[in-house]
Amino acid sequence: MSGSSSQYQQLEKLGEGTYATVYKGRNRATGELVALKQINLDSEEGTPSTAIREISLMKELKHVNVMSLYDVIHTENRLNLVFEYMDTDLKKYMDSRGDHGALDYATIKSFMYQLLQGIAFCHDNRVLHRDLKPQNLLINNKGQLKLGDFGLARAFGIPVNTFSNEVVTLWYRAPDVLLGSRTYSTSIDMWSAGCIMAEMYTGRPLFPGTTNEDQLLKIFRLMGTPSERTWLNITQLPHYRTNYPVYPPQDLHAIVRQIDPLGLDLLNSMLQLQPESRVSARDALKHPWFAEYNTPARQDPVDMMLHPSNLMGPPQIPSSYGM
Repeated sequence: MSGSSSQYQQLEKLGEGTYATVYKGRNRATGELVALKQINLDSEEGTPSTAIREISLMKELKHVNVMSLYDVIHTENRLNLVFEYMDTDLKKYMDSRGDHGALDYATIKSFMYQLLQGIAFCHDNRVLHRDLKPQNLLINNKGQLKLGDFGLARAFGIPVNTFSNEVVTLWYRAPDVLLGSRTYSTSIDMWSAGCIMAEMYTGRPLFPGTTNEDQLLKIFRLMGTPSERTWLNITQLPHYRTNYPVYPPQDLHAIVRQIDPLGLDLLNSMLQLQPESRVSARDALKHPWFAEYNTPARQDPVDMMLHPSNLMGPPQIPSSYGM
């Protein structure tokens, strides 16, 4: 899986980050559009660990809702990753809609089903994404949603590994991770998925915290302050403190007003404070909210969207091939 950079024509720059620059490109042989992620290599430090991790995981993960890594081209001072080209990401897609970024019911359901399919596939293959957020969910002009940027992803095994708690962009970070847990598993991705679902309804992040502490308080204000009674062994977590303000749980429907009862039930099952109580991705896909996708003659969630020909707004620039 190592081609030559001359196979690909470099077009315009799509984005730039700390470790990488992403360009739109074209396969000269086939004419297919691609995304070229260029990682400059430090002669002393070598290839960044995030790039090695991303390559090794994405070579294994082949699924319609996971972005495809087509090629890896290694030169003396640069690593080029060739990805399938996607038109935009969920953050830009929401920003391009009217109604303050909120999406319509059919689009939310389609995107959530595809997101959960991608997460379930990763979890079935013992991979945690660990950085799910709208910017890392890529969308093409057919309405397909794919998980991107596996730079923070980790393979997990049994027994549970001890992981870093500095993962997942703050607003989508699970409370157990915020409290310093290092023995988390698939449930951290499910918390992020719940935050993303709520945001698609409202157009606003559900918990836009500024620090770890502020993030926890925003979660507790809405979900209720946990205790040993509601979350066994919470007091053993490294960052737990005994003097949190005591907030009663609020009704999520008051925040996510447009949601229907079945959708609210699914949302609540993902946004459980205690990680063991969160629904798995596989079980979430079987939820009655997705009944029309789970009939014997199952519908494609992309085909089920309302007005698919109008799905994309003006041309958008994707940013999230993970930089």
